[in-house]
Amino acid sequence: MNELSQLRQAALAPAHTADIADALVNSSGLRIEIDRRRGRGAGLNPSGRFEEERREVFDDGWQTIEELAPFKTEVQVEKPRTAITRNESPDLSFDRSINPYRGCEHGCIYCFARPTHSFMGLSPGLDFESKLFVKPDVPKLLERELSKPDYKLRAIAIGTNTDPYQPIEREWRIMRQILEVLQKANHPVAIVTKSALIARDIDILSDMASKGLAKVGISVTTLDRKLARTMEPRASTPPKRLDAIKALTDAGIPTAVMVAPVIPALNDHEIERILDAGHAAGAREASYVLLRLPLEVSPLFRDWLLRSYPDRYRHVMSLVRSMRGGKDYDAEFGKRMKGAGPYAWQIGRRFEMAVKRLGMTRRGLPLRDDLFVRPDGGGIQLSLL
Repeated sequence: MNELSQLRQAALAPAHTADIADALVNSSGLRIEIDRRRGRGAGLNPSGRFEEERREVFDDGWQTIEELAPFKTEVQVEKPRTAITRNESPDLSFDRSINPYRGCEHGCIYCFARPTHSFMGLSPGLDFESKLFVKPDVPKLLERELSKPDYKLRAIAIGTNTDPYQPIEREWRIMRQILEVLQKANHPVAIVTKSALIARDIDILSDMASKGLAKVGISVTTLDRKLARTMEPRASTPPKRLDAIKALTDAGIPTAVMVAPVIPALNDHEIERILDAGHAAGAREASYVLLRLPLEVSPLFRDWLLRSYPDRYRHVMSLVRSMRGGKDYDAEFGKRMKGAGPYAWQIGRRFEMAVKRLGMTRRGLPLRDDLFVRPDGGGIQLSLL
C-alpha cells in the first residue's frame, strides 16, 4: 500500500480533524516523491515564508516530475562577519553561541532551527537538510573576537541551533578548529550534539575538562531504532550516542543525557528508560525539552506524523495542543521549553522523579572563567596604548 492510500485510509476513521484534510492535500500535491527524498526527514519542500512567490512541485500529467533528480547534499561556503552570535532569551542559560554550519544533514523532522533557512531564500523542508552552508572562517574570526580588549568572558554554547558534528564535519573539521582556538585561550565551552563524531575530539575536550572548561550534552530522543531512523534519518543511532556518553565520561568530560524533544504519545513513555541508559553510560546530569513546532516546523512535522504514524496523528497533536494553549506552539518565554497544563506537568514530575531516583542532577557545575588567556589577535591591528 503506497503512502497516499495509507493516508486516505487513515482519513476514513471517524471524527478526524481538518488537519488531516490539509495533510491529504499535501500528500497529493506538495509532497515530494519518496524516491527523490529517500533517507531524508521531511516529505515537503515548501517555499520560505519570506518569498514573494510560492512554488510547488506537482505532477501535471506529462510525467515531467519523474525526470527530477533525487535530493543530494549540496554544500556552499558562507562568509560571516562574526563568529559569536548573542541572545537575550531568559529561557537559555547562555548569552552567546557559535554555529559553524547552517542547515543540518541529520534531517530531524522536529528541528526547531528549520525556519532559519527561510532567511537564505530556501525551504525549511528538504532544502534545510540538503542545501548546507559551511563557515570555514569561523575559527579565525573567533580568535580575533576573543582578542579584542573589550571582550567580556562567558561560556560559549555550540550546537544550540544546528549540530556542529553533523556528517559534513568529518570533511570540513571546522568544529575541531574552533575547539583548538578555545583550548589555547582557556575559554569555557558547552556543547550539545546527537552525533557520536564528538568522540573524535576527546583529546581536546578532556584537556579542557580537566581545567573545568568544557562540558557536553548528548541528545537521546529515543532508544527505538526504527523510530530514530524515521525521525532522525542521518543522525547517529541511539546505541552510538550512548557509546559516546561512555567514551566522554570515561575521559573525564562532564556529559549530560538530554531527553529532547519529548513528543507525547510517541516517545514520552521512554523518559525513564533513556535516563536509565544515560546513567548506565556514565551521565550524571540530565535535562529535557518538550517538542517545539514554531512556524514552518508545524506543517512539516504534521505531514511526517501522518506519513509515518497515521494511527497516532490525532492523539499526538491533541496532546501537543493541550500543552500549548490549544495551539501547535506557544513561543512565550518560560513556557516554550516545558509547555503548560496537566500533561506537561506530568512529564515534568516523571522526569524529576527519575532523576532523583538515579541520583542525577539537572544542573552541572559551572565552568571556570578565571583561566582565560587573550589571543594575540590573529592579525587584528591592536591599540598601541
